[in-house]
Amino acid sequence: MMEGTPKNRIMDEDGIRRAISRISHEIVEKSKGTENLVLVGVRTRGVPLAERIQERILEFENVRLPLGLLDITLYRDDLSMIDVQPVLHETRVPFSIEGKTLILIDDVLFTGRTVRAALNALIDLGRPHKIQLAVLIDRGHRELPIRADFVGKNVPTSSRETISVCLKETDENEEVLLWEKL
Repeated sequence: MMEGTPKNRIMDEDGIRRAISRISHEIVEKSKGTENLVLVGVRTRGVPLAERIQERILEFENVRLPLGLLDITLYRDDLSMIDVQPVLHETRVPFSIEGKTLILIDDVLFTGRTVRAALNALIDLGRPHKIQLAVLIDRGHRELPIRADFVGKNVPTSSRETISVCLKETDENEEVLLWEKL
């Protein structure tokens, strides 16, 4: 978690729930149903978001979409700056992505570098028909030509600000906070 005091609370638990519900409906609507649709969450916070989207779609479509978990650690372009011995987590995509419409899910879209790493990791697993991106927060400041297809909330930020997403599955609380960097 960030040091200091958050500048602003962007979303509370209800706001996160509503955003996930909206994204879930948009995914099904844009895909014209659930046929050939699969979900892949980017570790860490993209995974619980993907699980929630999967559950929400199950509620209103009565279809449990295949769900994969993606660790992009070894695909990052800043790997040498992270740690000498980076911590690797499991990538688990227990289904073929060949010919599928794959929804890649993450918490925050910022420079686009995480998404680029995730795309490289996915292509190593196969060739989907289409990859679309769903994010809870899009904060701008792209360094790569990447955009999200499904966005919970657009939050324009300055370069001196950062966003933290807290989820019950990974953190003790449920909120999205805007921080001023010290």
